[in-house]
Amino acid sequence: MLETMSSSVALRWEDLTWPEIPDVLVACGQAVLLPLGATEQHGPHLGTGVDSCIATHVCAAVSARLRVPLLPTVSYGCSHGHSKHWPGTLSLSPRTLIAVLSEIGEWLHASGVRRLFFVSAHVTNAAPMRCALEELRSRFDDLMVAAISTPDISLRVRAVFDADALDWHANAAETSLLMVLSPPAVRPHLLATGDDPDRTTGLQFAHPVHHTSRNGTTGFPSQASENAGQELFGWMVDDLCTRVQAGLSENPPLTVPSKPIL
Repeated sequence: MLETMSSSVALRWEDLTWPEIPDVLVACGQAVLLPLGATEQHGPHLGTGVDSCIATHVCAAVSARLRVPLLPTVSYGCSHGHSKHWPGTLSLSPRTLIAVLSEIGEWLHASGVRRLFFVSAHVTNAAPMRCALEELRSRFDDLMVAAISTPDISLRVRAVFDADALDWHANAAETSLLMVLSPPAVRPHLLATGDDPDRTTGLQFAHPVHHTSRNGTTGFPSQASENAGQELFGWMVDDLCTRVQAGLSENPPLTVPSKPIL
């Protein structure tokens, strides 16, 4: 498993020369993986790079297995909901993130990419990511874009993330993953103090985190374990590989005629 987690075996975009890129893209259906994370508080027990760490490692393992180029991680996300109550969060506005992803997509298209997988491990990147998808597919008729959030890779993955809180953050699932992927980012002696219940059940509004959590956590990191992290990471990689593999040969269901059909 540790070999699978190593980004050194991934096909990293920044390691490719420009003459190599066209052949690499042809070999994988002109696809690339773009990991999206965030830099934000994750309770008293986890470092601020949790989401970027998870996205990077999952995508690196998929890149290693499928030989799809791995782009540099976008490590700043839309984290406004975490407020400035706790130190550590560095957030982009939704509009800024949409612009960043759209401009990256434009340059990727110019490099020959025709299948772009956004893979985000930060929940509130979802809306800007979807908006960037809309921008890109309207501008480039031959560019296919997928917007994937890592907790929603599959039903079994979603069930693990939701096990201790539906509005989870820095919970057992994320803590278990970091125990395996980045042990220096975990403070084991603070896991129990990080426990904080989900207070959002039945609410009609999306409140900022400092109005729903006492310490920046939602869930029970004290339930985390390295074994759980190993299993969850394996599922995430296997299930994302299945989705990406299907996308490598996917084409639009209809071919656009040269003239509109009356």
